Formats: sequence, C-alpha cells, structure tokens
Amino acid sequence: MKKTIVLSILVLFTWFAVGTAYAAGKCPQPRKTKNAPANIAKMDKTGSADAEKGKLIYAKTAKPMACKMCHGDKGDGAGKLGAALKPAPRNFTCADSMKDVSAGQMFWIIKNGSPGTGMVAHGKSLSDQEIWDVVKYVRSTYVK
Repeated sequence: MKKTIVLSILVLFTWFAVGTAYAAGKCPQPRKTKNAPANIAKMDKTGSADAEKGKLIYAKTAKPMACKMCHGDKGDGAGKLGAALKPAPRNFTCADSMKDVSAGQMFWIIKNGSPGTGMVAHGKSLSDQEIWDVVKYVRSTYVK
C-alpha cells in the first residue's frame, strides 16, 4: 500500500515537473493579448523607474500574488502556479515572443490584466510608478 502511494506521488510530481518545463520551454508563444491604446503602447517611463524596487515587487510584494508565482524566478513562465494556467504565463526570456512587446504594452497588461489568460489586473494594488519599476526589472533582467 505504501509503495503504491509513494509511486502515485512520484508520478504526479513528475507529471507536474514535465508540464512546467513544457510550458516554460514554448518559444515563441502565440500572443493573444489585446494591444494597448497607441498612446500608451508608445510610452516608456523605464528611464525614471527603479529596477531594484521592481525586483522586490516581482518576487514578493505584488498583490494578489507575486509575479514570480506564475512567471517564475527566471522569468520563463515556469512559476509554481503557472503550470496550471492555459495559456501559459508569458515567457519573458523568449526573444521571439518579446521582440514586439513594448514597455508601454507591458505597463498596460500589468495595470489592466489580460482577459482570456491568468494575468490579473494590478492597477488597484500597484501605483503607476510601481508598475514601471516592474517593467524595468523584467525588461532589464529577462528580456534579451
């Protein structure tokens, strides 16, 4: 009986790990998010943003949950909760997926969320400056 339980847990863990790796490995990812309004899509306030503050928000303080819970420690979409989401969270490390995503588009998505995905709006829990801090952190750390 114990062997069956241990084997079942091992199978579930392996399935979860493989599913997470697959979600993170998909590159390029199809983009389903609506475009931000043109004036916002062209906006870039990362010059006055603080990447260190953005890192703290990404890793710990964003509400309702930290960004890394879905996007992962490495920004590859392989966070603990990301494996359960369809479509998978954005893989910031995939240059093919990120090449046409402007800083303003990222700001818009973080602030307003992305209907049809697991990306929730953070515009009520984060100030515009905090969102720009996160955008700067993500773009300077993961986007290549």
